[in-house]
Amino acid sequence: MALKNRPKKEEPTEPEWIKLGIPGFNDLIERGIPRGANVLVSGGPGTGKTIFCMQSLYHAAREGHDCLYITFEETPKRLWRHMERFGWKVREVAEKDDGLLLKVGDAEKGGSILIRMLDPFRITRAVEGLVERAAGRISIELKGIPDLIPSGMKPYLIAMDSLSALESAFIKKPEGYRIYVEQIFRAFERAGATTFLTTEIEETPVRYSRSGVEEFLADGVIVLYNVKVKGHRVQGIEILKMRCAKHERRIVPMQITPEGIKVFPSETIFGADELK
Repeated sequence: MALKNRPKKEEPTEPEWIKLGIPGFNDLIERGIPRGANVLVSGGPGTGKTIFCMQSLYHAAREGHDCLYITFEETPKRLWRHMERFGWKVREVAEKDDGLLLKVGDAEKGGSILIRMLDPFRITRAVEGLVERAAGRISIELKGIPDLIPSGMKPYLIAMDSLSALESAFIKKPEGYRIYVEQIFRAFERAGATTFLTTEIEETPVRYSRSGVEEFLADGVIVLYNVKVKGHRVQGIEILKMRCAKHERRIVPMQITPEGIKVFPSETIFGADELK
């Protein structure tokens, strides 16, 4: 006898894809970055990590999306001024206790960027206290830690700049950093937003994050380079990994122009193999 009203088995759904507003970058990846992915943006000092994040959020906001920028080092006003230097149309809407709300583009159709500045040492003290009180437990519930995403906000894109600053605050208790960074990745996964997390690495990297745990947790790793090739400094970009997405596996040139980052996907940096 046939069963009636049997529920249909749900078919696996394809992820949505995010296209970035960085000229040339989307040609490096077949359909885009999977929506909801946590992506590590790694590079040495001055390689353009902050600009990469700001530019991505700016263009998403210009298309009507609300975005969140979490900073541990630079003040919200300073980041706003950086955006203005590239000629991006952003204006201040409201100043908050720990941040700045910016409106992007058209007054009716444009989105917003909330820039929040969090104190890494405040987070460190809270996490270390919880770790000590929870000694011996398998899991630790991090209550009392400042919320990363404000209540009621559902950001389309998130940038966290930088994990290196956060790790430096945990220098005496590295195990606390490893516990907290895993919680960060899980929190962003639950939020469903696509997230860029910057981290500083050596010019010729052996690994692509400071502790190594970040690249293991990340869905994707984008590496920015500033290397010497035949006596000249060359800026480059590489998608090292991106889960669920086909992408180019080579280092291509990029430039930081007066309008922002521009990628040259049809070219390859000669001598870039020395970075491997």
